[in-house]
Amino acid sequence: MTQSVCVAGVGMIPFAKPGASEPYHRMGAAAGRLALEDAGIAYDAIQQAYVGYVYGDSTSGQKAVYGLGLSGIPVINVNNNCSTGSTALFLARQAIASGAADCVLALGFEQMKPGALGTVFDDRPSPFEDFDREVDALVGMPDLPLALRYFGGAGLAHMQRYGTPLSTFAKVRAKASRHAARNPLALLRKELSEEEVMNAPMLWPGVLTRLMACPPTCGAAAAVLVSERYARAHGLRSDVRIAAQAMTTDRPDSLESHDMMRVVGWGMSQDAARQVYAQAGIGPEDVDVVELHDCFAQNELISYEALGLCPEGGAAAFVDAGDNSYGGRVVTNPSGGLLSKGHPLGATGLAQCYELTHQLRGSADRRQVDGARIALQHNLGLGGACVVTLYEAHRAH
Repeated sequence: MTQSVCVAGVGMIPFAKPGASEPYHRMGAAAGRLALEDAGIAYDAIQQAYVGYVYGDSTSGQKAVYGLGLSGIPVINVNNNCSTGSTALFLARQAIASGAADCVLALGFEQMKPGALGTVFDDRPSPFEDFDREVDALVGMPDLPLALRYFGGAGLAHMQRYGTPLSTFAKVRAKASRHAARNPLALLRKELSEEEVMNAPMLWPGVLTRLMACPPTCGAAAAVLVSERYARAHGLRSDVRIAAQAMTTDRPDSLESHDMMRVVGWGMSQDAARQVYAQAGIGPEDVDVVELHDCFAQNELISYEALGLCPEGGAAAFVDAGDNSYGGRVVTNPSGGLLSKGHPLGATGLAQCYELTHQLRGSADRRQVDGARIALQHNLGLGGACVVTLYEAHRAH
């Protein structure tokens, strides 16, 4: 990075069930407006905008951003499956770090339909076809929805390899609900016990209950990134910085290892995390708070190991010790995560940025992690892409 990149402002609207939200462009404009207000700047200061969404026609980004103003700036539409929001963030950070811009908006939104995710363009090859063949060979279960087969299969692989009980995944889900109960922007704020999660309807007997899967969600979130030089010149806040960031895609091991955990991006996550730790000159033991991609409780658990938060095979002990929550080693998903906060695909990565920015500012209210100085963000999309971002609190001397 040639220029230091600061998070000057963040915005997020309350997440909602499909059918209960505003249309995508109004949600997007509302989140963008909140980020601008938080940064203390007007829209005409924005030099570029990267706008992420998965389900929408081309130039939906312009439709949302035009609610903030028509200033003629470049607006780049981004679609990278569930890592869309953090891909927009990656591009915005890259524009500033390279010196191409000094003040950039990253915005993400999603207006989703009820039910499981499905293919929209069914008259052409699916980007998942190579992965689907591997899933067919490794887990079968062709009657289950795509995402359940993938992440349930990854959880089953962990169970078989390390003896992880289903109850451990239930503990992860119950933890998410306790965190979300403190988050007024979360979709699901009811606290759940481990027993309630275990007793929910089985989507895959012995492998996954309904409460272990995130719900379809509508919402929007945004961040204003600026160079440190620009922040100083305009009196903007520079107390949260992006210290390191990496974006990865699949390597041969995703398919050639015949391992469902790697099919769903374990290798991409490990690769991105290692790059970020190396860039920042720190290790996972230095991280205070994490927002990671818990689309299923199973993926949260395997991500602990991919990100180096615990040893490989050590996730069950990590959960049992309470090391993933307040009072433990590292607080994971204080927002409630995708499981409880919700997962509007294009907004998720920027909602994670929103949460971690407030954690490092010390303004996360009842969710605040005491003394949080270093925060890690992990956002994953099948097909595939993973973005890992490391933020640091910078106190003025």
